[in-house]
Amino acid sequence: MEILEKIIAKFSRRKVSITLLIVIFFISFINQFYFIVQPGEKAFLVRLWAVSQTIYDNGFYLKLPFIERVVTMSIQTQKYQVEADAASKDLQNIKTDVALNFRINPASVGALFQQVWTIEDIAFKIIGPAIQETVKATTAKFTAEELITKRETVSSEMKTFMKTKLENFGIVVEDINIVNFNFSEDFDKAIESKVRAEQDALTEKNKLEQIKYEAQQAIEKARGASEATLLRAKAEAEAIRIQSQAIQQNGGANYVNLKWIEKRNGQLPSTQLGGNTPVIFNPSR
Repeated sequence: MEILEKIIAKFSRRKVSITLLIVIFFISFINQFYFIVQPGEKAFLVRLWAVSQTIYDNGFYLKLPFIERVVTMSIQTQKYQVEADAASKDLQNIKTDVALNFRINPASVGALFQQVWTIEDIAFKIIGPAIQETVKATTAKFTAEELITKRETVSSEMKTFMKTKLENFGIVVEDINIVNFNFSEDFDKAIESKVRAEQDALTEKNKLEQIKYEAQQAIEKARGASEATLLRAKAEAEAIRIQSQAIQQNGGANYVNLKWIEKRNGQLPSTQLGGNTPVIFNPSR
């Protein structure tokens, strides 16, 4: 009885395994009759190493099993970043880290595949060498210092050059970014020294401007004080003129004597004057 149960159990396990293999084979067989293209992708068929001219958009399609092979390519924006060695116009060795944003022209996916035969080789065989050539051709037009100060211009020229290189392959260049320039250690030290010297010169210039400003302020202050003194002198002169005019209008010397008499306190003067000096003396007092 136990032996029979063991035989039945063993047979049942074999049956389950065979059934599972049949199901897997059936699913795999069915998958050979259709394919699905996801959004953001394009697909084409390869029949016995011949690439079909039909490009399939996203959707569900049928195909011949075991004869037609489906190849899909993303047409969304992709990024490829690489470091390129080059020399500047003044023969400085530079390592340039460049990031390229690109996408594949949907109408060119079949022709592009015929040139590389594997999707991974697009970057390795086409984009990578194009970036290396672009960086070498562009940096040779600028000095090392200009590569830093004219970074936007350098990036724009690289983008134009890359578009020309890749458009024939059906690759659309959307943007190219210079992530970093890496110069030699000696050049970095030279740039650092130059920047420090420029900063010191700017500091001295600011100090000189401050001294000039303070000197100008002192001059303006002195000028203002002088003008105020001049105005006071003019005012006093005008007052004297007015008083003199009033004296003349009221009898001149007689008017002065009258004013002197009004202010006399009755005491004899303590100062002896010359004989020609008029002195008013009232003996009754």
